[in-house]
Amino acid sequence: MSFFADSDLAADRRSAQAHLMARRAVAGATVGTALEWFDFALYGVVAATIFPKLFFPSLDPTASLLASLASFWAGLAARPLGAVICGMLGDRWGRRKLMLVTVSVMGASSFLMGLLPTYHQVGILAPTLLVSLRIIQGFALGGESTGAQLMAVEHASANRRGWYSGLLGICSPLSQILANFSLFTLAALLSSDDFDSWGWRIPFLASFVLVLLGIYIRRKVNETPAFEALKRTGASTRAANPLSTVFKYHWRTALRLTLFFCGPAALFYLIVVFSLSYLTKHLGVPKQTGFMLLMVANVCAIFGALAGGYLSDRIGRRRALMIGSACTLICCLIYFPILNHNSIAMTMAVMGAFLGFTQFQSGIQPVWFAESFPTEARYTGSALSYSGANLLTGGPMPIVAVALLNAFHGSPWAIVAVCGSLNLISFVMVAISRETRDTALERSFTH
Repeated sequence: MSFFADSDLAADRRSAQAHLMARRAVAGATVGTALEWFDFALYGVVAATIFPKLFFPSLDPTASLLASLASFWAGLAARPLGAVICGMLGDRWGRRKLMLVTVSVMGASSFLMGLLPTYHQVGILAPTLLVSLRIIQGFALGGESTGAQLMAVEHASANRRGWYSGLLGICSPLSQILANFSLFTLAALLSSDDFDSWGWRIPFLASFVLVLLGIYIRRKVNETPAFEALKRTGASTRAANPLSTVFKYHWRTALRLTLFFCGPAALFYLIVVFSLSYLTKHLGVPKQTGFMLLMVANVCAIFGALAGGYLSDRIGRRRALMIGSACTLICCLIYFPILNHNSIAMTMAVMGAFLGFTQFQSGIQPVWFAESFPTEARYTGSALSYSGANLLTGGPMPIVAVALLNAFHGSPWAIVAVCGSLNLISFVMVAISRETRDTALERSFTH
């Protein structure tokens, strides 16, 4: 009797420890990634509003905006390289170590951005340094995003993976809220000249403190059970090159997931980066109002991400994603006609719905990607698919949108055609995919 009682007690302790680690993992991943995305989101906002005249003033207004948005894309372009290198190291060395490294690099590069001289002070050196730091920032985020996702999903119990995935999906909108709120507050408190001169630097400098908090939280989390199981079998050493494993055995999966996420990535950056420029420069909406509208839309996105993750645990990843994709297609068709009405209430509603359904899909993405690859190639495969989509459509979308708006003399319908086509491709990729909800994450199925 004592033996069985001791066994039950030991099992209860192991279960309690697993639940504690799962909560710590999702807290560390959510808070840490939100803090990192704060820096990234902050850059997207100022790239659309302030950086054109501070770092690219020698160009005409449209060209300076395009150059500034191109510097935003440079960070996204660096993400696949960060995904490849950090993914291979994460599949060999573990998720936890890489998360600590990437958050540190991201914090340092963002802090230095807040200290940069402008074009009027040092000339061409200013945009050169800006783009260089942006590339370093993007490289770190390329490895960080997937590492945080895997850290939480691999710690989660099988019936709650989707919910934990949805919690990760709130990182981006939460960071957008923090970034826009900080800029909204500074723009309201400071004169326009002071804000453009030094006010925009404050969030970049303050973010370093937040990154230190993220490091502290992540140090409390153990390595994931799936990776520990992989080490016990010796597969982590046998998989000497996770990148070649992905290309040899899982290239179809990686391509399908990349094409799927091209739609949500493009729509996300269309809303949170280009829309601010469209509202302020094309429709004459004040900057403070634009920041406020984005904050409200991102509140809706938080609920969307949580709903997506929760629903995917109930009806499956595939069906939930098809619902989200169908809803974003409808929003895509009505988005610009409603914006052009210049009604704050209508604009707030359509931006909230559009970003909410976009993030509904992003709330399912971490768990769907994790369940699609074996443990020994999961970091690499997931990171490649996620970063590849952002490289192909996420980063270029604001640039393409500005160029199309200019080419078609202010008409947004070419933008709608591009976004709608990408949305349809996403829907098809989900429709031809298998359901992954019951996949055992500890299982290796490379061979």
